[in-house]
Amino acid sequence: MVRANGITLHTQRLDPPHPPPADGSAPMPTAVLIHGMASDTMASWYFTLAEPLATAGFPVLLYDLRGHGRSDRPATGYALADFVDDLAGLLTELDVTGPLLLCGNSFGGTIAFGYAARHPERVAGIVAVESAPPIEEWMARVKVRLARVVDRLPREGTVAEIGLRRGRLAARRADDTRRMLTSTTLAEELPASALPPGEQLAAIGCPVLCVYGGRSAVHELAPAVRSLLPQARTVVLPDEKHTVLIDQPEQVRRHVFDWLTAECPPPVGGGTPAGPGVAAAGGLAVDHTTTS
Repeated sequence: MVRANGITLHTQRLDPPHPPPADGSAPMPTAVLIHGMASDTMASWYFTLAEPLATAGFPVLLYDLRGHGRSDRPATGYALADFVDDLAGLLTELDVTGPLLLCGNSFGGTIAFGYAARHPERVAGIVAVESAPPIEEWMARVKVRLARVVDRLPREGTVAEIGLRRGRLAARRADDTRRMLTSTTLAEELPASALPPGEQLAAIGCPVLCVYGGRSAVHELAPAVRSLLPQARTVVLPDEKHTVLIDQPEQVRRHVFDWLTAECPPPVGGGTPAGPGVAAAGGLAVDHTTTS
């Protein structure tokens, strides 16, 4: 548990199995894995990409967002800026000073883009799964989705119905989401968040990978993302839904590591035999869309 930006955040770190070389070579970026909003927690990354990244040589940092998992749940403070401030404060408290590989699932990707807009010099690369930068089109979808959840979950019998269809764990998560949305201002604050200026987002120069499910409407935002960030590589996994990270972790891992190898070469003298590395700043990126 780490105290950052005025709240306590549940965090976990995974260190690479082998110590970095003491030859003065550039450090591997710290992979910061940011989960999505409402029913998500750090577990979605822990059981999918955290260990493979650590095995490949990346120091890995996971944390539960404010209001989620085992982190504090204040009644207010759920604008995009608050989540970006939490990330910045957490990195400061943990003395993470080197380059970053930011991986975000759903709204976690939006937090990653928000941080990169403020600190472009810190970010070596961004992996966004079923996500988009904080642009009007995406935030409008977030508002609608949150409104639907707020309307549905408090209804009598809804949580029990979820349990019958999807099991006890899903019911427990749904009930925790219900309690969070009814005891905080998240559903009101988040859609009303002040957004970074477009030119600030467009100045993000690091390589970007966007992974979408073909059955999710989020992939409709891919043209807007590539227009804003021409270096973004887009991968669409057919027949997959918004839960693609959980449903198809092997495919997501394959595309992430292929992208790391192709778009983010290891620093001179860096990298590890266990997997690809990432340049400490920038890197050559190509604008294209892949469907597989």
